[in-house]
Amino acid sequence: MDDQPLDYTNLEFPSPPPDRPYVAINMVMSADGQTVVEGTERGLGSALDQRLMRELRVHFDVVVNGGSTFRASGTSARLGRKDLEEWRLARGMSRTPVAAVITRSGDLPAERRFFTDQSFEAVVYLSDAAPDDVRGRLATLGRPVVTVPAGAEAEAALAHMQTELGARRVLVEGGATLNGALMQAGLVDEYFLTLAPRIVGGEVGHGAVMWAGASSRDGIIDVELMSVARSHLGELFLRYCVKRPGSRV
Repeated sequence: MDDQPLDYTNLEFPSPPPDRPYVAINMVMSADGQTVVEGTERGLGSALDQRLMRELRVHFDVVVNGGSTFRASGTSARLGRKDLEEWRLARGMSRTPVAAVITRSGDLPAERRFFTDQSFEAVVYLSDAAPDDVRGRLATLGRPVVTVPAGAEAEAALAHMQTELGARRVLVEGGATLNGALMQAGLVDEYFLTLAPRIVGGEVGHGAVMWAGASSRDGIIDVELMSVARSHLGELFLRYCVKRPGSRV
């Protein structure tokens, strides 16, 4: 187990599959398996976890969240450091990734930085199940709105990111429902997890990956540990490869 300075800008990734972008999920979780405290993930990860989150973003063309995470924490592709922007520019990438949100309801607060901050590009993927008036309201907020089919929102969004945005890599930062939809569809290649040395407790569980119905042995998705590092605060930074039929693992 490593106990040394971490730098996620040094990570390497394989080429994407031919039919979609390479997809990674990044989450933070308490030692008792909780990803939410008082409605958001804030308070779980340390300053180091926040730094690594931004360093991880530099490798990706799009950073995406689901609607629930957008409402709770906002969605942004900001890197927060000039050197990280220069890192991308030196490699022929845009200054920052594109921010994206995938939403079925279209319930997205207009005051969020996603809509008000023009320092990064952003796009809304809205289910065709959303009412027309919701679609019309979002269209007035200055970000492109792409309609995607109900029940296959995540798959359609990834296809658009590849064909229209030229995305080779997509980073998903929650929430659990979006993570679950992508996992079940076999669309996730890697899973980054920060395990915080904290116990959250409470009566309601908030896992990192969720889908409808009861859990079952037949539905288990195996992952393979690629690396683990430990901070002086006791956090564990885990990198997994998702194993599935036809994967390259």
